[in-house]
Amino acid sequence: MKELYLLRGIPGAGKSTLAESLGGEHFEADMFFIHPLTGDYIFEPTKLHSAHTWCQNNVEHMMSSSTDRIIVSNTFTQEWEMKAYYDLAESYDYRVTSIIVENRHGNESIHGVPAEAMDRMEKRFEIKLR
Repeated sequence: MKELYLLRGIPGAGKSTLAESLGGEHFEADMFFIHPLTGDYIFEPTKLHSAHTWCQNNVEHMMSSSTDRIIVSNTFTQEWEMKAYYDLAESYDYRVTSIIVENRHGNESIHGVPAEAMDRMEKRFEIKLR
C-alpha cells in the first residue's frame, strides 16, 4: 500500500528528524528556503505561499510516480492546511497517516522562529480525532 505521512507540530518539535527516520521521500515547505549552492536557510515570509505550492507539487510528482512512502513535515496547525495533501492522496490512492509531533523535549526551532510566533501557532493548533 502506498503511504503518505503528514507530520504536524510546532517548530523544534522534531518533525524533520522523525521524517528522516521513516524513510521514503521527505518534503517540507522549509526546504524551499535552502539556498541550492550554500545550503543556507534564508526564510522570506513573502514567499511562504510559493514554498507550500512547491512542497505540494513535489508530493504530487512523487505520487504520480507511485512512490511507496512520502512524508511531509510542516506545522499544519490548522486542519485546512492538510486538505490539499488529503485530496492528492485520494486522487492517487494513498493511505494517509497524520502524526502530531510534540515538543516535550524542549527543543528550539533551528530556523529561529520568534517566541511570539510559536505562541500563536500553539494557540491555533487544531486537533481532529475523528
